Amino acid sequence: MACPIEFSCSKRSRRILLLLSIGLFLVASAGAQKAAKANAPKYDLQTETKIKGTIDEVKLPPKGSEKEIAHLLVKNGADTVDVYLCPKTFMDDMGMDFSKGDEISLTGSKIKQGEAELFLAREIVKGNNTFALRDAKGAPVW
Repeated sequence: MACPIEFSCSKRSRRILLLLSIGLFLVASAGAQKAAKANAPKYDLQTETKIKGTIDEVKLPPKGSEKEIAHLLVKNGADTVDVYLCPKTFMDDMGMDFSKGDEISLTGSKIKQGEAELFLAREIVKGNNTFALRDAKGAPVW
C-alpha cells in the first residue's frame, strides 16, 4: 500500500490511515441510511382507510435486494392502487405469499410520494390470514 505522503509510511501510520478510512466509510454509510429513512413515505392516520381488491401484480425487489420494499398493484373497481408493503425479507419471515388474482382486504394510509400515489398497508387480510405490517400508529413493525 503506497502512502499518500512523500515520505515512507510506518506500520503505525498505515494502521492509522486504515482506521481513518474505515471511520469515514462508516460515517458516510450512516448518513446514507438516515437519508433513505428520511425519504421513506410517512404513514398518515388522517388518510387511513380500508379497501378490498384483487391483486393484479406482485412487484418484488430483485435478487440481492430483499431488504427493499415489495409492492402490490391491486385492482379496486376501475382503479389500480400501488400498495407499499414491507421488505421482502419480512414477508418471508411472516409467511406472506401473494399471487395475481388473490382477493385481499387492506387497511392503510393513502399518501402522495412526489407525483405517485401510494397506499401504505398497515394490515392485510387474505382468506383466513391477517398480516400486521404496522402498529396502530402506522409505524413499521419490521
